[in-house]
Amino acid sequence: MARLDVTETFHGITFPGHLHTQDSLHYATHFKFQDTDTLIVTYPKSGTTWMQEIVTVMSCKGDAVRAQTQPNWNRAPWLEQYYCPDVLNASQENRILTTHLPYNLLAAALSGSKAKVIYVARNPKDVAVSYYYFHKMAKFLPESGTFSEFLSAFLEGTVHYGSWFDHVKGWTNNARNIHNFLYVTYEEMSRTLRASLERVSEFLQCPLVEEELTSTLKSCSFSSMKKNCMVNYSLIPQEIMDHRKSKFMRKGKIGDWVNTFSEEQSCTFDAIYTSRMADSSLTFVWCNPEQEPMLKSRRDPDHHQAHHILEQTLA
Repeated sequence: MARLDVTETFHGITFPGHLHTQDSLHYATHFKFQDTDTLIVTYPKSGTTWMQEIVTVMSCKGDAVRAQTQPNWNRAPWLEQYYCPDVLNASQENRILTTHLPYNLLAAALSGSKAKVIYVARNPKDVAVSYYYFHKMAKFLPESGTFSEFLSAFLEGTVHYGSWFDHVKGWTNNARNIHNFLYVTYEEMSRTLRASLERVSEFLQCPLVEEELTSTLKSCSFSSMKKNCMVNYSLIPQEIMDHRKSKFMRKGKIGDWVNTFSEEQSCTFDAIYTSRMADSSLTFVWCNPEQEPMLKSRRDPDHHQAHHILEQTLA
């Protein structure tokens, strides 16, 4: 399926036609979740591949063979992409699924389900930069233009997959409506991967002994994933993803946005962020790059309970 120049519009959001059709998007919104499913939810470029790898290796008790022999899109297929039904029909195991869809499009499908939902968020400034470079190498995405032009579209929510602000607020503000929900940040995984693995392990009810945890930690490091052709998308033909222009797994650093944003762009972004996130149930503080990014809830007692609720398996 090529359709590299095709754009699908679904419920006001645009999607690349190379991977999405009206039928595949409709399939996702009417999906029959099983209670044993694990659904990884992200806005693009927010740690999707990383969490796919974590859940895969963890489900294999630290054995990395599957992660090193099967492409991640087969191990944890995107629910809204056209090939997903075929992948799931060939699998008899507990299913790992991935989606970039906003909450409102999956709310009905998840209603009453005990499927485990892991939501991964990332500093939106780093997301914008990573997404910009992804547009340069992914032939199924529109031309990015200058970074200034792309940033304007990102802030307006007119890029493919819609608004970052709506996506994050939609899922986190509705965490109480999801039976089993875990919230993780890219920054937490980058800063303390072992602790993040322990949280995910507990959430998935997949206890790991020390040796299994160590093996998972090794397989899920950024350097290991970057070398793994089942993860780094180097298997994809150059006509679809041109790694000469930019690598799929580029830097993986937190706070690297500072090397792309101008001071004016950063101030504009901050002002819009403050306005758009005012009604969010979760308050972020993305610190200066020389500081460790952290959640305000960890140092502000007023927000501790809200963050604690999002971290738990909700009844």
